[in-house]
Amino acid sequence: MTDTNVPALPSTAGTLMERMGIAITEVSAERAVGTMPVAGNTQPFGLLHGGASGVLAETLGSYAAQVHAGPGRAAVGVELNATHHRSARSGSVTGTATAVHLGRTLVTYQVVVEDEDGRRVCTARLTCMVIDATP
Repeated sequence: MTDTNVPALPSTAGTLMERMGIAITEVSAERAVGTMPVAGNTQPFGLLHGGASGVLAETLGSYAAQVHAGPGRAAVGVELNATHHRSARSGSVTGTATAVHLGRTLVTYQVVVEDEDGRRVCTARLTCMVIDATP
């Protein structure tokens, strides 16, 4: 990735992120932004799968939470909820995770997923626990 707002990220080869086509474009403790194609991430009726929006939301919030956690610590998701406002049938969606609470042991992000026209598709909230990383 060449975006200067993205720190060095681990490889996504062979991960759910790779299979779903998620691309991270910005990451900080306060905010993370990424995109995901609708194609390949739909339910049988051709609409963006609600679970796909959830995966995008958890991915973005988790990346931001890991930056907040810092070296020697890990962020693990403990709760995700999502409200689906409208459907998307084509193009891509963009998710923006914004910090709501940045604590020592718990962090919470609101994630807004929008279609290419800037219409809100989903609003999610992710809470992660920050723990000591194990070697």
